[in-house]
Amino acid sequence: MSSRARPQPSVENVIAVIMGGGQGTRLAPLTRLRAKPAVPLGAKFRLVDIPISNCINSDIRRIYLLTQFNSASLHRHILQAYRFDRFSRGFIEICAAQQTLDNLGWYQGTADAVRRNLRYIADMRPEYVVVLSGDQLYRMDYRLLLRQHVETGADITVAALPVPIEKAGGLGILQTDESGRIVRFVEKPKDAATRESLRMPSSMRSRLQPGKGTGDCLASMGIYVFNADVLTETLDNDRVDFGKDIIPGSIAARQVYAYVFQGYWEDIGTIRAFFEANLQITRPNPPFNFFDSAAPIYTRARHLPASLVSGGSFKETVIAEGCLIEAGVKLERTLVGIRSVIGEGCDLRECVLMGNDHYEDSAGGGDPPLGIGARSVVRRTIVDKNVRIGADCVITPEGKSARADEELYCIRDGIVVIPKGTVIPAGTRI
Repeated sequence: MSSRARPQPSVENVIAVIMGGGQGTRLAPLTRLRAKPAVPLGAKFRLVDIPISNCINSDIRRIYLLTQFNSASLHRHILQAYRFDRFSRGFIEICAAQQTLDNLGWYQGTADAVRRNLRYIADMRPEYVVVLSGDQLYRMDYRLLLRQHVETGADITVAALPVPIEKAGGLGILQTDESGRIVRFVEKPKDAATRESLRMPSSMRSRLQPGKGTGDCLASMGIYVFNADVLTETLDNDRVDFGKDIIPGSIAARQVYAYVFQGYWEDIGTIRAFFEANLQITRPNPPFNFFDSAAPIYTRARHLPASLVSGGSFKETVIAEGCLIEAGVKLERTLVGIRSVIGEGCDLRECVLMGNDHYEDSAGGGDPPLGIGARSVVRRTIVDKNVRIGADCVITPEGKSARADEELYCIRDGIVVIPKGTVIPAGTRI
């Protein structure tokens, strides 16, 4: 059957399943009190807004979110942010890990999580199931992914990113034949000979669009399309993970194809990745553009006032709504999250401020008050929500080890992290 004769997929027959994340230990302490997809991003969003927005922009409106660890704030965000028209068939349904007569334990991995919710997916009678991660930063039209899936006659399609061969050692690498069918999968190939053997065939490389991010190998993005019946069959076992078990185990027996994606993509798996992805947003031409009106990123509408800025110097700075910034500040390559308070004369460079969950008045406030106190100097720091930093503080990773765990802060990869709700007295030097 030619590709022209094949029916095009209808989004009415598609279910999206978003992984709500495991413990997220590499993002600690940001995940100490919240699930990884609930971590704030880009001054006003959360990580989970990315796959949900991609679904909405792709006209996929039937979405299951599978959650487990520290999921209360994630659930609250979903309920407050996403409410579909009652006359449409759209929904976002939260499937939290639960004990059943068949299974009393937690989700053991991505595949196990989907397996334990198959009955809900089956009730919708989809033709295709798109499996997504809840902690990646990218913009993708899933309709193009689905179209290729149908046209190739695939059972499973894996979204893949071209990467330089020197980066292959830290990723799951796919090898395809000339048609794009996956014939081999190697998780984090370490030796040079193995990496060389996984290079893209010349025909695949010639199809890459110039200037859109090229590479020597194809790395799995952890984004999959399954025919619904194939998903059920491949999960009829005790394998727990898609990337490590299900996909490699399906290559020989099924039609598994790669969908090559050349846009920006970042797996927010570590503090460094999170920090750098946020700072990139402050560039004049950021690699991920939140200002794309054709494919916007959605989040909770908070109805906050516009930010009040009394004066200062600002360079490559993003400021969310509801902020109070006093005179004489210096902000460079910094994200200022919702309801942030920055005192007079503060000097911040390469910082990610997540902001505050509420305002406080002088009668009911703490000491020091919410925000960053006057004349404080902060460098290369992530300040989580509801932090109180007194006046005349100095916070910098300079002169410290690349990793540390202290009472008021921690350091990861040379980046200071102030955990949620921390109180730092005036005059403190970190």
